[in-house]
Amino acid sequence: MARVEAGRLRGADRIGLAVGRVIDRYKVAKHFELDITDDHLVVTRREAAITAEAALDGLYVLRTSVAAERLEAPDVVRAYKRLSRVERAFRGLKAVDLAVRPIHHHTADRVRAHILLCMLAYHVQWHLERAWAPLLFRDEARPELDDPVAPAVRSDAALTKARTQRLPDGGTVHSFRTLLAELATLTRDRVVPVGAPDETAFDLVAIPTPLQARALSLLELMPSSV
Repeated sequence: MARVEAGRLRGADRIGLAVGRVIDRYKVAKHFELDITDDHLVVTRREAAITAEAALDGLYVLRTSVAAERLEAPDVVRAYKRLSRVERAFRGLKAVDLAVRPIHHHTADRVRAHILLCMLAYHVQWHLERAWAPLLFRDEARPELDDPVAPAVRSDAALTKARTQRLPDGGTVHSFRTLLAELATLTRDRVVPVGAPDETAFDLVAIPTPLQARALSLLELMPSSV
């Protein structure tokens, strides 16, 4: 505006471009009325719109088609905040933990079958992560908050694991992927003695490490004393 008043900026098109750059930078077009001619510029505030915007500043509104009898307002907020878990799940499916892409399908039935397998795989992962929470960078018992809008907080135990990278017993804290890698070294081999009949063959299971034994015990696949 100062350049227009000083005569350094003339022409409705040039003035409009200059004003447009400023408005686009600050995203305030809806708050101002512009009157532009070749030699003047008048900017008028839309007071009603500014007042209405100020009343909602810092707030957001959630709308759902679910009836209030099924999902009350606090639960709507909690469900919305859980969307971050859905995003993490898709990221894990595609690249991080399960890595099920790229796979190309050309029929609808195969697409549906692939999606079903992805959901089943994540369902198993979800249960494993809950059972293995004492070994992972995961909150075993996240504090419950009365206010659903309040920021999520982690338990002291989870914060300690993240800070020290150690478990209470001194072991290394794992991610889901690194824990699977540790378990992958636990093998079962079919042993066939040289020169002996086939019926003498037997299976030999490797002795689990303390970490593997703990992980299996948390799944109730091995006594916890092992």
